[in-house]
Amino acid sequence: MTLRIVFMGTPDFSVPVLEALARAGHEIVAVYTQPPRPGGRRGLEAVPSPVHRAAEALGLPVFTPLNFKAEDDRERFRALNADVAVVVAYGLLLPESILTGTRLGCYNGHASLLPRWRGAAPIQRAIMAGDAKTGMMVMKMDKGLDTGPVALTREVVFGPDMTAGELHDALCEVAAGSMVEAMAKLEAGDLPLTPQPEEGILYAAKISKEETRIDFSRPAVEVHNHIRGLAPFPGAWFELEINGKVERVKVLASTLGAGEGAVGEVLAEAPLTIACGAGAVRLVRLQKAGGKPLSAEDFLRGTPVPAGTRLS
Repeated sequence: MTLRIVFMGTPDFSVPVLEALARAGHEIVAVYTQPPRPGGRRGLEAVPSPVHRAAEALGLPVFTPLNFKAEDDRERFRALNADVAVVVAYGLLLPESILTGTRLGCYNGHASLLPRWRGAAPIQRAIMAGDAKTGMMVMKMDKGLDTGPVALTREVVFGPDMTAGELHDALCEVAAGSMVEAMAKLEAGDLPLTPQPEEGILYAAKISKEETRIDFSRPAVEVHNHIRGLAPFPGAWFELEINGKVERVKVLASTLGAGEGAVGEVLAEAPLTIACGAGAVRLVRLQKAGGKPLSAEDFLRGTPVPAGTRLS
């Protein structure tokens, strides 16, 4: 016996889960994802989401409602007669009519150790806060924001230099295995649910453009965590005068350095070390606007940043 599953997801993170459920032999009766967005070189093409493309490659029907306000969309969902909906980074808050629109409800794969980091950006926020571990949780969804009871937990410990992109990729695989395991237990009637604790609640707000600029007046460990939490996207950045023009430079990797100096002062060009409010940070990988990512060594070959330069 297999489950009739509606899969709901949008970004790259969701794709391994969809593919793993299909490999496990479940019947994916439909895939829901965000509508195509403007893209291409001039932003004129309607680009389908990664989940949309993966679903089409698997020969699965795809639906892309803007929301579920229309009765036709709600009725179409109910008419699928699914056993369960699996939701992984879908990007829409689901109304109660969808949450209760399958026989067994909706189960969400969330990339944190709930109730810590409920919300939109749990991977980035965990790193930016200096956490040393996170995880994947499968929970049964309710009307709240990531507040439902937990069915399965897998912890992931990560190193002090790991970026959000690297942690994202590690959690992708954990997410796929966790959801396959959870669905097997659900099918067998052996998936107990545990309410989330009332203590330790933190919200992972969406990353805003205003917080991406690097503030070198903060302690070095906070600057480092800020950089790696935003790498590779959207990218933490500073401004540097290059050939008489102030340009934005993203930092895609860093580590803690040694030394003291004025805030934002370049203490050494090789390795590229910047003084912070306390301590120093070493910049490892950089990218100029419109350029490609480069190691600090390659970046400095074309753009010298001598000791004594002040970054802002």
